[in-house]
Amino acid sequence: MVKIVAMSTICADVFDDTGEISLGGEALNFAMVISKYAHVDISLMGAVGDDDIGRKAVECIKARKTIDMSCVHMIDNGKTAANRIYHDSTGNRYFKEDSWDGGVYQDFKLSDIDKRKLQESDVVFINYYSPNFQEILRLKSEYGYQMAVDFDVVRDFSGLEEIVRQIDFTFFSGDEETLLVLKKWSEMYHGIFNATLADKGSVTFHNGKEYKIGAVPVKKIVDTTGCGDSYHAAFLASYLNNQDINMAMEEGSLAASNTLTFFGGFACE
Repeated sequence: MVKIVAMSTICADVFDDTGEISLGGEALNFAMVISKYAHVDISLMGAVGDDDIGRKAVECIKARKTIDMSCVHMIDNGKTAANRIYHDSTGNRYFKEDSWDGGVYQDFKLSDIDKRKLQESDVVFINYYSPNFQEILRLKSEYGYQMAVDFDVVRDFSGLEEIVRQIDFTFFSGDEETLLVLKKWSEMYHGIFNATLADKGSVTFHNGKEYKIGAVPVKKIVDTTGCGDSYHAAFLASYLNNQDINMAMEEGSLAASNTLTFFGGFACE
């Protein structure tokens, strides 16, 4: 059993074109997908407000009995983070300057309970933009966990090299420039470097070797929200179980294709 912590974004996804509100956030999307794997012990870490969205999130997480929510903190008089999502004619999402409202997510601080959970964990999955990122990176050497980091569309590669050399699983939403950088890093550092390329599939580099896989076709794309989170969750679950990069990429692509067929990052049971 591999112990994984997913942190720290739990939010409401507000779809501007339909008015629909669903639960989401990278950590929650990731946890919901990876919780389906029997060999993974997944813990969710973060904060929600005591508003309607926060309470709904807690109920949804409780319903997925395979997620440890001992480090999900409900903040009194707090507002759960929210992200307003817009779609173009092809189903691809985009954001505007005022899309994001960080709520209690922005002020989340690690408690002693959280730190004990991290000490017990094998892998911590986190977004580079998380307000807790630097502390999680600092604690890595002390606690001994591996780190899986989603750098999303970050392109300031010159400022990342000192960070990525410490990361075990590096994920990007990629392009051709990204692939060149990841290949170079893979020749210098020990980690696994992965880039998702939307309908062009995904590419992974490890020890200078390149692995490629195509995207799984989908008849109709409903929404791309959570697609990357699903890929990352399934990739990690597979790789940590089998140590096979090709198999992990295939598993990630299957999970991503499923997420494309409905609104939001997961279906709350």
